[in-house]
Amino acid sequence: MRLVTFQSNSTNEPKAGIVLGDRVAALTAFGPFPETLLELIRQGPAQCQRLRQAAAVAPAGSPHLEDVTLLAPIPRPTKNIICLGLNYLAHADESARATGAEVELPEYPIIFTKAPTSVNDPYADIIFDPKLTEKLDWEVELGVIVGITGKGVSPERALEHVFGYTVINDVSARDLQRRHSQFFLGKSLDGACPMGPWIVTADEIPDPQNLKLRTYVNDVMKQNGSTADQIFSVAETISVLSRGMTLEAGDVIATGTPEGVGFARIPPEYLRDGDVVTCEIEGIGRIQNRVVAA
Repeated sequence: MRLVTFQSNSTNEPKAGIVLGDRVAALTAFGPFPETLLELIRQGPAQCQRLRQAAAVAPAGSPHLEDVTLLAPIPRPTKNIICLGLNYLAHADESARATGAEVELPEYPIIFTKAPTSVNDPYADIIFDPKLTEKLDWEVELGVIVGITGKGVSPERALEHVFGYTVINDVSARDLQRRHSQFFLGKSLDGACPMGPWIVTADEIPDPQNLKLRTYVNDVMKQNGSTADQIFSVAETISVLSRGMTLEAGDVIATGTPEGVGFARIPPEYLRDGDVVTCEIEGIGRIQNRVVAA
């Protein structure tokens, strides 16, 4: 299933929906289902299965996708987005070269977070203050949505805890990231986490370690990688995170970016006012955002 949060052009009220062909229908059109995806996820796999059985055909009058506005699937996560740094070998290598450091692969996942207020819609503008940052960078990432709450999850059972997958652009203010020594502020600017365009449920992605990821800036390809090259797989990441921290249904995990980011290019490249950045992942979809200087 492709699950969305959307607004019709006639109302500003966000609704949880399902994409059926070229149409989108509110979950509530199929019975007593939740009005938000977060609540659907929290109600567990059985509720999701009931939706799958009920939502075979879009009800008459369901709007076309082009006639609605897609929002981030989970517009306001209840916790920070959990992120991995340097989780691709080639990206770790390019980052080391760019900073003059020796290449040293992480023994354990490098974890940081982005604030919930950084979440942005899949086709909305990325608005930034050029007085605050001059080094805005792109990072396409596979987003993982936790579906079953758990702690101490084994790698062998980890994928059973996944509700679905989405596309994330981990927009990063590199100058702030370095100025403050830790990643959090440079990663958490308002609107710096475009996400979507939907959540594809886990049953449609049998192997999350075999997905192509690409980024384009103004239609020029900048990143072209595969999740097969992740140092820590989705299953390993979930297991490590859950060893001492409860992962809850609805949590969002961004699993790192492949090589091709702007700061590591020669010369470095950064997003500018008017640029259009597109991130896509095979089997999931694409998001596209225009960069706007406030």
